[in-house]
Amino acid sequence: MSQKALAEKVGVSRQTIVAIEAAKYSPSLELAFQIAHAFKTPIEDVFGYIPPPDE
Repeated sequence: MSQKALAEKVGVSRQTIVAIEAAKYSPSLELAFQIAHAFKTPIEDVFGYIPPPDE
C-alpha cells in the first residue's frame, strides 16, 4: 500500500505517514489502531515499543 493510499484510508496527510515511518512522530492510539486495521493486522504487528534501558 502506498503512503498516499494509507493516509487517505486513515484520514491523515501523506507527510504524517512519512513522519511515523521515520520515527519522527508518534501517532495517537486511535490513529495507530486505524493504521493496523487498514493492514488487517493486530496493532502489535504494526507498532512496537522498546523501553529505554534502565539507568
